[in-house]
Amino acid sequence: MNDITEKFGTLYYPKSALVFYETKGTETDMYVEHFDMDSNGTPVNAHPLTVKEAEILAKALQTDEERSRAFLKPKGILPTNILHINPSEKGAVIWYTKAQQRQLYFVGSLGIPNGKAQVPPMLWIANKNSLAVFALATNRRPTEKTPLHYAPFFNIYEKGNVCMGTVSIDIKNSASVEEFIQAWEHYFFNSYFSHSLCENLTKKNIVNLWKDLINTDKPFPKEVLKKNNKTLKNLL
Repeated sequence: MNDITEKFGTLYYPKSALVFYETKGTETDMYVEHFDMDSNGTPVNAHPLTVKEAEILAKALQTDEERSRAFLKPKGILPTNILHINPSEKGAVIWYTKAQQRQLYFVGSLGIPNGKAQVPPMLWIANKNSLAVFALATNRRPTEKTPLHYAPFFNIYEKGNVCMGTVSIDIKNSASVEEFIQAWEHYFFNSYFSHSLCENLTKKNIVNLWKDLINTDKPFPKEVLKKNNKTLKNLL
């Protein structure tokens, strides 16, 4: 959740106001009056709302609505690594990534240097506020029956949920699906791995695992992955 308390002391000043007038009776009529505000916040310069002012207001409102409707829409052809999209208010996307080399960051107390390392194929599921990740045994596109493995990283709970710590998550309402997944991958790999939230996520000690892999070209040893008795279908 984003921290908005720092904005509580910000002062906002009135700039303009709209007043709606309506006649009484069975056949009502209505018009709108626009007021400017002086430095004391007092309404001044009353005048009927002009066509130009109404168009500016309509454009501003329409832009917000259009941005909301654009959430999680692809920029073009849907990327092949996206498996599922739920374009609700919070949004939800399931996608996968193949084995790749990534820059990783670790807190000093782990004794693992920062650097590049090979990571396994991964399955990601995220909405606007939260992320869960799992490991995959192969680079093949997952199906509903594909077994999932525990993600071999720090900061991850047994169910796959990622503890983002102090990372400020800011997913825009107008984010395309490409921007959405890019943002979450950036948040995940550019935060510091700090502690293990669940024991035995891997068949090998997780600290020693990353010490052996960091700053080498060694492929990720998929034999250390542990199944978590779930398949992709369990996430849908």
